[in-house]
Amino acid sequence: MTPDTLAQLTRLRHELHQYPEISGQEEQTAARIADELRARGADQVLTGIGGHGVAGVFDSGQAGPTVAIRCELDGLPIQEISAADYASRVPGKGHLCGHDGHMTMVLGVAEHLAQTRPETGRVVLIFQPAEETGQGAIAFRADPTFAEIAPDFVFALHNLPGLAQGNVLLCQGPANCASRGMKIVLTGKTSHAAAPQDGISPAEALATLMPQLAEMGKGGTLDAKFALTTVTHASLGEPTFGVAPGQAELWVTLRTVADARMQDLMNEAEAFVARVASDQGLGCEIVYEDVFEACANAPETVDILSRSCAAMGMPCELTPSPQKFSEDFGQFGKGAKSAMFWLGSGVDHPQLHNPDYDFPDALIPVGTGVFLAAIQRVLGPLNPR
Repeated sequence: MTPDTLAQLTRLRHELHQYPEISGQEEQTAARIADELRARGADQVLTGIGGHGVAGVFDSGQAGPTVAIRCELDGLPIQEISAADYASRVPGKGHLCGHDGHMTMVLGVAEHLAQTRPETGRVVLIFQPAEETGQGAIAFRADPTFAEIAPDFVFALHNLPGLAQGNVLLCQGPANCASRGMKIVLTGKTSHAAAPQDGISPAEALATLMPQLAEMGKGGTLDAKFALTTVTHASLGEPTFGVAPGQAELWVTLRTVADARMQDLMNEAEAFVARVASDQGLGCEIVYEDVFEACANAPETVDILSRSCAAMGMPCELTPSPQKFSEDFGQFGKGAKSAMFWLGSGVDHPQLHNPDYDFPDALIPVGTGVFLAAIQRVLGPLNPR
């Protein structure tokens, strides 16, 4: 990547960073990406896929596999804390997971493909909406347009704070944990605060559920038995001194390595909640949101990425342990050989979703280079048009 190209892509990343849109609302980001793909001579630009999804197709004109590179469009509903001149201009929203950088790296691939095409097959650059809620990949694949671009191989990355900047971590087999948000609503009956005995308060049930559900999944070794339950939110009644509460809400994130273990954990948690609610004479409703299935890397795509890194002289560590983070990228593995790699953001870099997180621009040529190497390993050399 030339210095001029890197400077151009860095400016683009900063512009994307300033105008984050949260899951399901990525209309302007998607329009900008579509324009960038057209400017780089994509043979097809498909929009509105599974919501605001975009795909750019670069075709060799020769029979062969379809290789997809996938990234995410959405930001987060978090107020950014930054002194950067390109900090978010949208109050309460920020690109604090690095999706702006992921988009930029994939546009770096498009920049290279603007002047070249693979020897065989085609490259599809996927810009997926709503990754943060777990709904985007499902909707993208369910869209009828997806059949036109369905890949044989699909690659993705995510930057990873805590890993040396520019180093690659590649999971063999399980790559990302399954997770889901369990929303528990307990309903009793309000009463005057002077006569709480005449109501049915969920306070005791809430106080019982919070520590016991946390105890149900304590984490530990990332294997098939792994389970982690995290209390993320709780509310009781209304903010008033005159009313004994009649309703409570508890949010708990369930996390496992394997989907089968997730089902067992759900069954255990639901049975416990129902028993506590019944004992206290409370109504109980449980709904699930932000549902992510487990994500696994296929052996063939792991080998492709590992060899690509080796050819570039990049440090690449293979590990049998998945990340605790969840990702909806695993949906693409249902119809293709897929793999996601982790690209180090720096040992002391702020964590993903921290208000002071910012994607390191130095990673732009690194991620772009790995993607291009993987494409060529599957489709052959990239030849000038």
